[in-house]
Amino acid sequence: MKDIPRAQVGIIGGSGLYEMPGIQGAKEIRVKTPFGAHSGPIVLGTLSGVACAFLPRHGQGHVLTPSELNNRANIYALKSLGADRVIAVAAVGSLKEELAPRHFVFPDQLMDRTKGRISTFFGEGVVAHVAFDTPFCEEQSSLLYGSAHCLGIPCHKGGVYAAMEGPAFSTRAESEYHRKMGYSLIGMTVSPEAKLAREAELCYSLIALVTDYDCWKEGEEVSTGKVIENLMANIANAQRLLQQTLPAIAERNRRCRCAAALRGAIFTSQKFMNPRTVKKLNLLIGRTLQAEKR
Repeated sequence: MKDIPRAQVGIIGGSGLYEMPGIQGAKEIRVKTPFGAHSGPIVLGTLSGVACAFLPRHGQGHVLTPSELNNRANIYALKSLGADRVIAVAAVGSLKEELAPRHFVFPDQLMDRTKGRISTFFGEGVVAHVAFDTPFCEEQSSLLYGSAHCLGIPCHKGGVYAAMEGPAFSTRAESEYHRKMGYSLIGMTVSPEAKLAREAELCYSLIALVTDYDCWKEGEEVSTGKVIENLMANIANAQRLLQQTLPAIAERNRRCRCAAALRGAIFTSQKFMNPRTVKKLNLLIGRTLQAEKR
């Protein structure tokens, strides 16, 4: 790891986000993690003067379903490269009329409706319960929203992202149910990604790219062709947004709760911890354990 350049910001998304104009010194790497392989080669490079690590969530060529993602390896890899901030970019369906296709949304809440995904780094003799009442970094999301607004991108701040298992899109009954529950967006990837980022004490924000109205709106039913067409239009704006906002994000001191999420969250007494697990999680918990010994 000594010879690998460090990153300030991790960006999780698709190919359009690491092939964008303006990236300097791009280099593909793979990182060894105690949780196995991450989704695909990470592209290290500099964008707008900020050292970034671009991780393809679904692998090169989009070969992994949402349920197949090794989210622990993905988040661990970004943390090991030095990133303390993560910006996730994901396509979503809209559950509200005003959140139209090709709009950007920066949600502030998350409802996890996935089934059986591994959603924690902890267990095996080390127990932690992090606070997750605000699943997205409020300060970082506000910076992104402000930049999007200045760039003239139709955008919205706040709302609930509902994470479903997939890979099939919603039934009409599911879509209507989610609307009645007051959710704003439907997607398949942000959980457990956001939970793991919090456990790793990373600031995590989502740029939600609206591609469709799910299947609740008459005459606007979701189709793969329509999703891809709108996604490609959104990617161009996401590229502009990242180029514009990264310097402001990177230069901010982290005074948010994300930066100290493990403080007081590790319940297991150190003398009873499984040494093998402590070693495996040292990158994540080492600083907190040392501080608690003092």
